[in-house]
Amino acid sequence: MGRGSLATGVNHLRGGSPLRQTRPASAGLVVSGSLPFRRVKLLVTGAAGFIGSTYVRLVGGEDEVRVLDKLTYAGRRENLPEGTELVVGAIEDPKVVREAMEGCDAVVNFAAESHVDRSIDDQDAFARTHVIGTGTLLDAARELGVGRYLQVSTDEVYGSIESGSFTETSPLDPSSPYSATKAAGDLLVSAHFHTYGIDASIVRGSNNYGPRQYPEKLIPLMVLNALHGDSLPVYGDGRQIRNWLFVEDFCRGIHTVLEKGKAGEAYNVGGPDECENIEVVKRVIELTDAEESLIEYVKDRPGHDRRYSLSSEKLKRDLGWQAEVHFAEGLERTVDWYRDNEEWWGPIRSGEYREYYEKQYGRALG
Repeated sequence: MGRGSLATGVNHLRGGSPLRQTRPASAGLVVSGSLPFRRVKLLVTGAAGFIGSTYVRLVGGEDEVRVLDKLTYAGRRENLPEGTELVVGAIEDPKVVREAMEGCDAVVNFAAESHVDRSIDDQDAFARTHVIGTGTLLDAARELGVGRYLQVSTDEVYGSIESGSFTETSPLDPSSPYSATKAAGDLLVSAHFHTYGIDASIVRGSNNYGPRQYPEKLIPLMVLNALHGDSLPVYGDGRQIRNWLFVEDFCRGIHTVLEKGKAGEAYNVGGPDECENIEVVKRVIELTDAEESLIEYVKDRPGHDRRYSLSSEKLKRDLGWQAEVHFAEGLERTVDWYRDNEEWWGPIRSGEYREYYEKQYGRALG
């Protein structure tokens, strides 16, 4: 990406006025200065998952939202605000996609198989969603004349970095089937921009955390295990470094790029703090009043990236975004949410997840 642009985002959707305006949330047709504009209708794919549902909660009062989600193990109806329009289906299904996209002004694609460990066991599902699904969405957007397309991607497409931070011009060097298929999807977006002139951008986030994250991921896994007195499995020596980004900050960055980002460009959204995984685990132990003896070092993941780090300077400089939640505050808020919302995670820990956990870590949950 980045060889120029054909447009400057979704400004044209509203008669030339910027998408983000100060306006009443209830307005259907409102006026900012002398320029009238309407609410935008968004198709948000994969929005029953962790990040996508947070995004819907962020923008639902501002714009009209339709969700397309096939409700896999991590996509749950209860993640969505009450009254959200939901179409159940897969983004690799052309018929479902065209029906869901009809009448929409813009598409934000969150749909993903997102857990690296699962991609090592079964890469086919990842290729279907990230490559075939992305291509299906792009084809439909072009054929239906949708005004704007935004691809939500990951820092993992860059691979690992020993020092410094990745920028948007860093080469893609993925390490896992998950990140390789995500990179392939990103390249399809770039190809559709250059070949067909579609108004599309990419946003790449660092490691997200926050409420409603499925507990196969590090932070919710450690929080729930600590609250139950289960062992805390740590890959390798636990010294892997991650760039932690509170999910609400990421969603604000995504919406900023949707509104103001240039077509044909990628934007990194990195967290304000880096932390080793083992330090994250110890902070969770402190916040849950658990015992450090629960830590259990396990065999490292194959091809485990040692360090991720994203520079967000382009997004800050060009579009004015900045992270608001530092890791200490965000982690405390996250732990409090899981402690107070057993009705959300209780069904997960009693279902298919228990079988997955035992297979992955060689021991049953308590």
